[in-house]
Amino acid sequence: MNKYVAELIGTFWLVLGGCGSAVLAAAFPHVGIGLLGVSLAFGLTVLTMAYAIGHISGCHLNPAVSVGLWAGGRFSGKDLLPYVIAQCAGAVLAGGVLYCIASGQAGFDVAGGFASNGYGEHSPGGYTMLAGFVCEVAMTAVFLFVIMGATDSRAPAGFAPIAIGLCLTLIHLVSIPVTNTSVNPARSLGVALYCGGWALQQLWMFWVAPILGGVIGAVAYKMVAGPQK
Repeated sequence: MNKYVAELIGTFWLVLGGCGSAVLAAAFPHVGIGLLGVSLAFGLTVLTMAYAIGHISGCHLNPAVSVGLWAGGRFSGKDLLPYVIAQCAGAVLAGGVLYCIASGQAGFDVAGGFASNGYGEHSPGGYTMLAGFVCEVAMTAVFLFVIMGATDSRAPAGFAPIAIGLCLTLIHLVSIPVTNTSVNPARSLGVALYCGGWALQQLWMFWVAPILGGVIGAVAYKMVAGPQK
């Protein structure tokens, strides 16, 4: 059970740290961290947890990563469902903690989005569903390509968390205006449950697109790099 608990804790930290930065600090009066700060926060959650639990569970923290690694031959199918369940549980728990914190401020209202992912009128930049879908597929595909490469036995040892964390930071810098950046179904679920309404109605895309992208990226890396030694 250790690896499942590690995934739960790791995903909890990703959602609390990443979404928490968006909800609590992004637009804080006069010292808001903005898009750059939120992007860095998401990258730092992965980087820190990769060093903390990478040796326990592999630090997936993301159903799209688990499915992608399975498709790429790096992860056992028997652990796939327990990993996804643990990741979703950690995300939902983090969403609850974040809600408790955020609701302690006068005037708080989940109608503001609560860091949920969306498209159309719920896209930060007003991007269409097609644009959001393509963005999520492409970003997750690159994310898995980087993960596969950085954790390859032929890659320099010890640097994978840095590459993966910086990749996630860059992904957010590019795609926050489009969908508020998911590339992670658990992250999307963790806050959408508390936002409700439109966030739950649009949640399907933030499961389908990242998982599709994850499979594409992992398979592409496997084809390009060939078998490990």
